[in-house]
Amino acid sequence: MWFFGWNSASSSAEEVTQGIDGTVYTFVLFVGKSGKDQAGASGGIGLETARVLALRGVHVVMAVRNVEAGKNAKEAILKEIGEAKIDVMELDLSSMASVRKFVSNYQSSSLPLNLLINNAGVNTPTFMLSQDNIELNFATNHLGHFLLTNLLLETIKTTSRESNREGRIVNLSSSYHQHSYREGIRFDNINDQSGYYNGWFAYGQSKLANILHAKELARRLKEEGVEITANSVHPGVIRTNILRDRSFTRAISNILGPGGKFFFKSVQQGAATTCYVALHPQVKGVTGEYFSDCNVANPSSKAKDADLAKRLWDFSLTFTNPK
Repeated sequence: MWFFGWNSASSSAEEVTQGIDGTVYTFVLFVGKSGKDQAGASGGIGLETARVLALRGVHVVMAVRNVEAGKNAKEAILKEIGEAKIDVMELDLSSMASVRKFVSNYQSSSLPLNLLINNAGVNTPTFMLSQDNIELNFATNHLGHFLLTNLLLETIKTTSRESNREGRIVNLSSSYHQHSYREGIRFDNINDQSGYYNGWFAYGQSKLANILHAKELARRLKEEGVEITANSVHPGVIRTNILRDRSFTRAISNILGPGGKFFFKSVQQGAATTCYVALHPQVKGVTGEYFSDCNVANPSSKAKDADLAKRLWDFSLTFTNPK
């Protein structure tokens, strides 16, 4: 493990970004369609991430499926931080058409972009398809972010070059990536719901894809010689709405009650690693890594497989390239 100076599942996002000037950043926080299970800019650790980065002077653009909820989140942040710079834009990550429309609108706004946080997450216990007829966990948690990042990459490169400032891309993953299917990514059976489909494994697969995406993107950016890093993070086990339809986790949370603080992170603690990797000077130049508790951590062997990362990249292009 690479120790950066924060050894803490208990540190909050405010604590790990104390004293950092984020005014040079424009930050986009993404949340896609998530049904009953959602984690995004308008709630949970996404909202806390947006709040803390706004507190540090970052110009925050919240891309949300529910615009009304996004506006309410913006008002809540502005009530606390009157000088915060926040925009709200509509985006449904489970729809590639929505992703393309969002990117078109963003580029029309002429806003710069040098900090991209792919934060959206769904966790569906039963087999569901996205609007593009792709298994929903994979479609939203990976493919939506993959397409979005690729479409915005030239904007990030331009901003980084013109500002002479390192661009950063952060994928929200999970330690649950270790619990994917045996083969890691089911390239031949993404949409197979017969027998072998398992909602937990499908979620783990999508979180593994988040790490592999950042790893391969980092390799490509480094090879190209641009000053942009790409990393993935595990926020910790957090008591948020993304788990509310998972009966086992909900039951454990209820049983633990107040003592659950020893097993679950708070939302403030859960946003810490994302904010740290997004803003902290100690992470400058660090790329292709997986972070947990604000330190470089050791993911599963499949998450470190460069060939698997390359195969996933090519596989993802088959879904996201215009036909």
